[in-house]
Amino acid sequence: MPEPAQNLLASFLAWLEGERRAAKKTVETYARDLAAFLTFLTRHHGKEPTKTTLAGLRAADIRAWLAAEQKNGSGNATRAKKLSALATFYRYLQKCHGLENPAITLISRPRAKKPLPRALNVPDARAIAENIAEAQDTAFLQARDTAIMCLLYGAGLRINEALSLNISDIPTYTNPLRVTGKGNKQRLVPLLPAIREALTTYLKLHPNPAREAPLFLGTRGARLNAGIVQKTLRDFRRLNNLPEHATPHALRHSFATHLLAAGADLRSIQELLGHASLSTTQRYTDLDTAQLLETWRDTHPRA
Repeated sequence: MPEPAQNLLASFLAWLEGERRAAKKTVETYARDLAAFLTFLTRHHGKEPTKTTLAGLRAADIRAWLAAEQKNGSGNATRAKKLSALATFYRYLQKCHGLENPAITLISRPRAKKPLPRALNVPDARAIAENIAEAQDTAFLQARDTAIMCLLYGAGLRINEALSLNISDIPTYTNPLRVTGKGNKQRLVPLLPAIREALTTYLKLHPNPAREAPLFLGTRGARLNAGIVQKTLRDFRRLNNLPEHATPHALRHSFATHLLAAGADLRSIQELLGHASLSTTQRYTDLDTAQLLETWRDTHPRA
C-alpha cells in the first residue's frame, strides 16, 4: 500500500525540527499550512492523499489549491508563504524519500501587493509646511526646515533628492527645478511662488552662498543628513498631535494624492514624481478611491 501523505508530513516536521533546528513557531506554521494542503487534496481527489498522490500531483492541482486559499481570504503574501512551505516539503521528499515532482517548480509565486502609500490630509500637510519652523530656535534652522518641507509637499521631492541639491540647482525667475532622482534620471519640476519665497528666505541666511555649496546644511556646516530631517518632523508631529505616518515621504505622497484629487492626470503626476512606470503612479488612484470609500462609510447614512 502506498505510504499515507500524513506519515510523510510527520517525518518532514520531525526532520525540520531535528536536523534543520527550525524554531518551534516555524514548525507549527509549516504543520498548519501543509495539513491544510493535505485536507484540500482529500476534498480535491475524494480520498486520502498518499505518496503516490504527491508524486503525481499536477501544476493544475496546486493552482486549484492556491485559488481555494484565495477564496478563503488569503492574500498574495500569505499564499506565497504557503507555496514556499510546500516547495520546502517537496525538496525534503526528493532528498529523503526519492519523490520527484517538477509541478511545484512550474508555479509562479503570488506577488505581494505593495502597501498603499499613506498620505496626509490637506490641513495636516499644510500645517507641517507652514509651521515646522516652530521646532527650531534660530532663524537659519527655521528657514531651512521650512524650505525643505515646502519642497517635499509643494514639489513632490524625495527627501534625498532635496538634500542632494546644491545652491546652483535653484532656478532663477520662473524656471523649473531640475531634480536628479533614482537611477540618475533627471526631471523638471515647477516651483510654486510659496516654495520660491521659502527658498529665497533661506538663501539669504545661508552661511556659504557659493554656487557649488550644498543647499541644505547641518549645524556643523556639512550637507544635511536625512535622519535629522526625519527626527525634526517626528518631534514636531508628536507635539502637534499629527498622525504617526507624518514623515518626509508622506509629504511626497500627499503631493501626488492631493494633485490627483484636484483633477490632475496620471501622466503629469508621473512626470512630476519621476516614476519610471505609470503603474507605480497608478497606486495613487487606489489610494484616492480608498479615501473616498472611507469618507462614504463615515458619512453616508446607509453605509
